[in-house]
Amino acid sequence: MELDYRAIGTRIRRFRKERGMTQQVLAERSRQEPSNISHIERGATKLGLPTIVSIANALGVTVDDLLCDSLENARAAFDREAADILSDCTPWERTVITGTMRTLKGHLRRGKLSG
Repeated sequence: MELDYRAIGTRIRRFRKERGMTQQVLAERSRQEPSNISHIERGATKLGLPTIVSIANALGVTVDDLLCDSLENARAAFDREAADILSDCTPWERTVITGTMRTLKGHLRRGKLSG
C-alpha cells in the first residue's frame, strides 16, 4: 500500500491547529525547518519515519493517528478520533452525530455513495 502523503499532511495540520500551534512552533518542537512543515502539510514532500515520529511526539499523538489513512488495520486510531469528536458534545449533538453516522454507514453499505 502506498502512503497517502496528502492525508498525512492534512492530519498533521489539523492536529497542529487543534493544539493552537503555528508551523514555526511545530518545526521547533519536531526539529524540522518551518518550510518543511509547510511542504509536509500540503503533501508536497515524502517524509521518513524519523520525521513522522518527531512530528507525532511534538503533537502528542501516535504515529497511527498520523498514518491511519494509509493503514489497513487502523481501527484504534479511528476509534480515538471518533471519541475525540464526541467528547465535548452535548447529548443532543451526540444524538445527531451518531444518527448521521448510522445513516451514512447504511448508504455506504448499500453502495449509494460509492464513486
